[in-house]
Amino acid sequence: MPYLWLPVVHGSADVTVRDLRGGDGQPLGQVDVSAEIDPDDYLSNLHFALMFIAEARKGPWSIYTDLMYAQFDNQDTRLKSITGPRGDVSTQISRKAEVDVSSTVWTLGGGYNLIDRPDLLLDLVAGFRYMTMDSDLTLSLKGPDGVFSRSHEESLDQDVWDGILGVKGQVRFPDTRWFVPYYLDVGTGSSNWTWQALLGAGYRFDWGEVTLAVKSLSYDFDKDDADVRFTGPALGVGFSW
Repeated sequence: MPYLWLPVVHGSADVTVRDLRGGDGQPLGQVDVSAEIDPDDYLSNLHFALMFIAEARKGPWSIYTDLMYAQFDNQDTRLKSITGPRGDVSTQISRKAEVDVSSTVWTLGGGYNLIDRPDLLLDLVAGFRYMTMDSDLTLSLKGPDGVFSRSHEESLDQDVWDGILGVKGQVRFPDTRWFVPYYLDVGTGSSNWTWQALLGAGYRFDWGEVTLAVKSLSYDFDKDDADVRFTGPALGVGFSW
């Protein structure tokens, strides 16, 4: 099943910007930067994307994989907040941000069928997820008087392996071609934790199926006390044989 996923990207990280001061003239030191990018912002700067899911089943056993890759450069990013040791300083600082990101997320798992009825399919799944993200954030920050202007570049690269455990399946509507796919996993390992969830609606054809869903993928990293979350609609066309 090749698919198209257009998530809103939320992210935050601890960043140290030297010699940047707040409205009281005191150094800010380490600040927490929270940013967000919408699909209509990054599509114009998207260089390449590849997304697909594949699954094989034999008896109660199954194996599945989900691969996502995307790259975009020089992307304007909305800074939602900048928080220093003395609280939110967003109103004291004019700011601008750009980000370059290339990311690969690969999930591989195996499943065992627990329920297979005309109205419900439920598999218990376990496996791993690998994420590598090359991300460079460029901040242009200026104090209230314009004197403490700084341009700061921060590398937020991540490379993590996590074990996952979850459930996947379908809620079926007997005597119709409609179904509701669902998926949920949680995991930990190189990251503090990660989770992925999907819920949607699908329609079967003789050759396969079409699915429209909302998909969310979240990570909490050790490095830079960072976290990232991708949430948005996904459209897939699956072929079966």
